[in-house]
Amino acid sequence: MLKWLKRLGKGFALVLVLFGFYVVYLKMSGNFHEVIAGELYRSAQPTSAQLDRYVAQYKIRTVINLRGADLNTDWYREEIAESSRLGLNHVDFKMSASQELSIDEVRQLIAIMRDAPKPLLIHCKAGSDRTGLAAVIYTQQIAGYNEELAELQLSPYYGHVGIPLLSPTFAMDVTWEKIEKAFGIES
Repeated sequence: MLKWLKRLGKGFALVLVLFGFYVVYLKMSGNFHEVIAGELYRSAQPTSAQLDRYVAQYKIRTVINLRGADLNTDWYREEIAESSRLGLNHVDFKMSASQELSIDEVRQLIAIMRDAPKPLLIHCKAGSDRTGLAAVIYTQQIAGYNEELAELQLSPYYGHVGIPLLSPTFAMDVTWEKIEKAFGIES
């Protein structure tokens, strides 16, 4: 039994190390992913060079910043300047990864994503939690993907780890559960 527990512990440690390397990779790559080709893309906070590359390669027309406006920070001023230089629509929608959205806020976000010129780039700081929730909402509510497929957007694959009572970002999972109930999409 003790031998089995040691192996289990080593296996768990290996999984943690590999996940750590993956998280570093996501950070270094900008956590950029195509959600729906020609329609929706997601990322961490893009640099000016990354935003320029995304526009050139994917023809992005609208950037939706889920961090909210913050004129006192360099990242925000640079994003606004680069968006303007590239002729992009820029929308700020303030969310916190540790706070649930109300159903009214969800409806506002749906309207923004539905009505904005496509393709969209949605981003937050790391591209995993707030961006994951927005991508789930878009794929299910706007693109009509089934619930299971949409929910993959809010997963460890993109760096989201929502663990009840342990992870403050579990608020994104709770918000999705509220959306499922409010819109009648629970399976």
